[in-house]
Amino acid sequence: MRSFSIFFILLLSIHLPAQTISDTQKLESLCKVWGFLKYYHPHVAKGNFNWDQQLFQKMTELDNVQNKAQLNELYSHWIDSLGTVEICEKCKKEEDKVYFLKNFNLNWIKDSTVFSQHVSQKLEYIQHNRNLGDNYYFGKGGRKVFFRNENSYGSKFISRQISLLELFRYWNYVEYFFPYKYETDQPWNEVLKEMIPKFIQIENDEQYHLTLAELVTRIDDSHAFLFSPLISLNQYGRRRIPVEYEYAEGKLVVTKINSNKFNESSVLKIGDIIYDINGKTIPQMVNSFGKYIPASNSWGKIKKVKNLFLFSNNDSITVKLEREGQNMMLTVKTYLLKDIYYEKPPIPEKWKFIDAEKKTGYVHMGIIERKDLKEMYENLKTTESIIFDLRNYPKQTILPLSQLLLPENTIYYQFNFPETHYLSKFYSRKNSIGKHNPDYYKGNVIVLVDENTQSQAETTAMMLKQHPKAKLIGGHTSGANGDVIRFKIADLETSFTGLGAYYPNQTETQRVGIIPDIIVKPTVKGIKEGKDEVLERALDYIKTGQ
Repeated sequence: MRSFSIFFILLLSIHLPAQTISDTQKLESLCKVWGFLKYYHPHVAKGNFNWDQQLFQKMTELDNVQNKAQLNELYSHWIDSLGTVEICEKCKKEEDKVYFLKNFNLNWIKDSTVFSQHVSQKLEYIQHNRNLGDNYYFGKGGRKVFFRNENSYGSKFISRQISLLELFRYWNYVEYFFPYKYETDQPWNEVLKEMIPKFIQIENDEQYHLTLAELVTRIDDSHAFLFSPLISLNQYGRRRIPVEYEYAEGKLVVTKINSNKFNESSVLKIGDIIYDINGKTIPQMVNSFGKYIPASNSWGKIKKVKNLFLFSNNDSITVKLEREGQNMMLTVKTYLLKDIYYEKPPIPEKWKFIDAEKKTGYVHMGIIERKDLKEMYENLKTTESIIFDLRNYPKQTILPLSQLLLPENTIYYQFNFPETHYLSKFYSRKNSIGKHNPDYYKGNVIVLVDENTQSQAETTAMMLKQHPKAKLIGGHTSGANGDVIRFKIADLETSFTGLGAYYPNQTETQRVGIIPDIIVKPTVKGIKEGKDEVLERALDYIKTGQ
């Protein structure tokens, strides 16, 4: 009876069809294997192969692959053709580092729905005997990496294979080098699965750039961008209504009317509250722009898109607005940028007393430089409070400023750096700031922040927060911190955050931002009245202590 059962099972296995595999599954697995071998295989990582051509060849061979068995036969022969991988004894040595492993996940190697046990074992062997030392495809400057030796195929759509190559390149950059991969709204594996069909369907240059922009947006990082003149001109426009405005409460408040080459007057007035543009509310416009503009969070998205609202390729824009309590709809003329005249705003003071009694100092952190700090502090150290305005980008003043203000050397941030000997792993180092300083500043340290407080500004805010009498006032910060890696994808400039930055207890600032102690955001009423409501709240706190 037992021999009959075995015979029956064997008979069934002969007639069962081989496991089919979809085109997306084939390309998804190819992207992962190609990227893994590029960075992990000792011979590939040394630049011994034309790795782009290898990918193009495998894409062509995939056309003849119908099932899992054929796919694994292709991968097995490919791996064998790359040469013998010697046993790496150094790879077994444990580093004396604190590792951050939320990004590290090579479990796809063991996915039995795609890979045979034989191929999985070959990939795992390469993982454990991986390339150490220099890599042909990336270098290291300090603790930050940079990409190199990548072929450029230009920014025009040429072929399906090249567009998929650019997708695979970018996906693997993020897979192995982006410190916040684990925080994306959509799991990075799912992004690949969704984007493959979109890249296959590209037919022209504009579609190519828009699909690349959508890909970049999926990393949810305010440091990221894709510079495409094609998108800027076709999607947002080359003409603009010549006014300046502030954003608040989902509306735009006109704050200035700019002149134009033709000396034509504007139908808009200072104080107009615009709430609809060409039939879309301002929040709807944020959402439509947001598909192609990456940001760490919703307020970071608004920061990036708010200058685009009044652009168009048409001669006019229809707006709905409120003026002196009345709602109205106007058709407003647009102008080419070269035909709009802008007045340069006055340069603010680097520092000043903000009251007649000289009890409160104010420092503009976007203007003051390291060389100015000593003079500033000599003048302001006797004040009862100093307001540090960080709603801007500072000029590398964090270290010397900490030594003037803080009482002790203190740990204020943890940075995560890429482990280039075991990619996708990061290691952690805690950073301290300041020094033992009996003459530290004894008054209130007030820090003004909002969505413009990003990266170095956020790090500076965290340093200032170490002061014993610090208070952060304003809106949530950008939520993008850590040095930036700049590179090109499809010959278009782009970037993402290269180092992870955390509180000392490993709590993220990325995407969350730094949460103020007192939250204050501009209002339509305040903007119309010309108020700086965040600064006013800071002065009220100094006066009342709450």
